[in-house]
Amino acid sequence: MKLLSVGNPKTLKGMTQGYMTYILHLAPATLSGHNTCPKATAGCIAACLNTAGRGGMFKKGENTNVIQKARIRKTVFFYEERAGFFEWLVADIKLAIKQAAKQGLVPVFRLNGTSDISWEKYTVEVDGVTYINIFAAFPNVQFYDYTKVLGRKVNNIANYHLTFSAADGNDADVMSAMTQGYNIAVVFGIKKGSAMPETYKFMPVFNGDESDLRFLDPANSVVGLYAKGKAKKDISGFVKYPSIMLKSA
Repeated sequence: MKLLSVGNPKTLKGMTQGYMTYILHLAPATLSGHNTCPKATAGCIAACLNTAGRGGMFKKGENTNVIQKARIRKTVFFYEERAGFFEWLVADIKLAIKQAAKQGLVPVFRLNGTSDISWEKYTVEVDGVTYINIFAAFPNVQFYDYTKVLGRKVNNIANYHLTFSAADGNDADVMSAMTQGYNIAVVFGIKKGSAMPETYKFMPVFNGDESDLRFLDPANSVVGLYAKGKAKKDISGFVKYPSIMLKSA
C-alpha cells in the first residue's frame, strides 16, 4: 500500500518553484470509525475536499469508490497497526526524496491532506533509531500542514510549518492563533479569479491558491482561498463572504 501521493493540481503548481509536494490523504473526521479531525466543524465536514476530484467520483447508486476505501484503509492502518504504518510512511518518504532528486526538485510533505492529526506526538523508528517524531527523523526535509488545533507543541520544530484554518464557529481560536503568530487560512465565497479582500480581521490577505507552499508565505498574513466544490454552497459560516464582512464591520 502506498501512503503518499502527488498529482493534486494545486500542489503541482509548486513544481514551477522547484518543489514537489507529497500528500498523505486519510479519511477525514469520523468517516473511518476513528476521529482524525478533533476540531472539525459542521461546515468544514460538509465542504471537505475529501470528495474533490477523483475522490468524489462515484458510480450511479454508490456513495464510495476505490479512493475513499483506500483512505479508510490507511486510517485504520494508522490507528490499529501504528508501528507498521510508520514503517510504510518512512519508506515512502525515503522513496519520495529519491524521486524528487531525480527530477531536480525539492520534496516537501503534507501529512494532513484530509485530516488534522498531531504528528509531533508519535515516535518513529528509522534504521533502528527511535526519534521523537517524524520531523526529527527527517530534519532536513520540510513538512507543512493546515490545522484547527490550538496549542500544538511545534514551535521548536524547525522543519514543520502550520497554518491555522478559520471555520464556522472558531473565531475565538482564530484570534488566539493570530496572537500566537500563525498565518490564517480563510475560504472566501468569491468567484475564482476575482481579487481577494485586501484585509481580514485587520490582517493583509494574499491569494493562497496560487501555490500550496504555505511555508513560503509572508508572516502575519491571511491565506485567502477560493471556495471549491461543496464549499460554494456553504451557509454555515465556514466560507466567509466579503460583502457580509463589509456590512458587519
